[in-house]
Amino acid sequence: MASASLLEQAKLEAWSDEEVVSRVLAGESALYELLMRRYNQRLYRVARAILRNDSEAEDVMQDAYVRAYQHLADFEGRARFSTWLTRIAVHEALARCRAGSRYQSLDDSEESKGGIMESLASDGRDPEEMAYDGELGEVLEWAILKLSEEHRLVFMLREVEGMTTDETAECLRLTPENVKVRLHRARAALRKELYSRIGATTAGSFQFHASRCDRVVNKVLKALGLGA
Repeated sequence: MASASLLEQAKLEAWSDEEVVSRVLAGESALYELLMRRYNQRLYRVARAILRNDSEAEDVMQDAYVRAYQHLADFEGRARFSTWLTRIAVHEALARCRAGSRYQSLDDSEESKGGIMESLASDGRDPEEMAYDGELGEVLEWAILKLSEEHRLVFMLREVEGMTTDETAECLRLTPENVKVRLHRARAALRKELYSRIGATTAGSFQFHASRCDRVVNKVLKALGLGA
C-alpha cells in the first residue's frame, strides 16, 4: 500500500468497503490494510471511550482487526461493513473492560488525582481561555471521559464519529429510542460546561495520529502473516 502511486492510491480509495472485502476474500490479502487505515480513527475513539487508556485502546484495535479478518467470510452484508467492524471493536473493548474490572468511577481513577483537571485548577484558567490557547480539545476529551460509559459511548459514535442513530443502535445492540435517550442525557451532562462552546471542534478530538496508525497497521499485518 505504501508503495502505490498517487493514481493507484486514488483508485483504491474509490472502492467501497464491500468491494475491498470481496477482493481480500478472493486472495488479495494486502488490501486489508486499506480497511484498517479507513477505520483506525473510529476504532481508536470507540475503544478509548470505553477503556479510557491509550495503550489498551490500541491493543483492542489490533484484536478487533485480527478477529474481523479471521471472520471476514462471515460478513454477510446485512449491515454496513463499518458498522460490523465497529461492533467487533465495541465487543472487544467491553470484554477487556469487564476482564480488568475497570468499572471504577472517574473520581477514583488516576485521571481525577492528577491529569487534566489538576492542571486546569493549578493555573486558574477557564475553558474559554484554554480554547484561545488551543486546549479546547483536551478539555472536551476530559468532559467526555467523565460521562458514564453508556452515555460516553453513544456520544462518541453519534457526535464525534457522526454515525446515524440506526448505525449506533446496531453497533451497541440498542433500540434507536434508547440511543436517542442516551444521547440526550449525554448532551445535557456536557452542556453546562462545554457543549454550547465546542461546536464543530468535536471531530478534532481523540486524534489517531499517523505514527499510531502505522504502528497498529504493522502489528496487525504481522499477526496475520501479511507483512513484507
